[in-house]
Amino acid sequence: MESTSSWTGRLSPSLEDFERLGNEAFDGLPEEFRGLCTDIQITVADYAEKDVLKSLGLTSPFELLGLFQGIGMAQGATEIRTGQLPNRIWLYRRAILEYWIEREETLDAIVRHVLIHEIGHHFGLSDEDMEAIEAEVD
Repeated sequence: MESTSSWTGRLSPSLEDFERLGNEAFDGLPEEFRGLCTDIQITVADYAEKDVLKSLGLTSPFELLGLFQGIGMAQGATEIRTGQLPNRIWLYRRAILEYWIEREETLDAIVRHVLIHEIGHHFGLSDEDMEAIEAEVD
């Protein structure tokens, strides 16, 4: 068992730490899956913006761990559109940390789960499809 003193000097994971976790999770996905996601940017913020929460009918920033923004493949992402912002997956650090402290899961596993779920929205996948991808990664 790890001693309590081994936590001395440790800080909570920063936005940069979360970006690294997100990129490591992405790099660990099956190659054929990653190959279809080359246009997706991974971005980290502490919380979702208030207008995003409102548009989703959410009242607390802790209710949203991640978000896919853009035009998914199911909506014609393969078409070239002028002035279109890049597809982006948001990872919300404070919401994920809150989720993490209430569960017996590792932080990297939670970040991977959120990332896969949001990439699934890009593809228009069902929850069952996303669970199968996660099982392949584990």
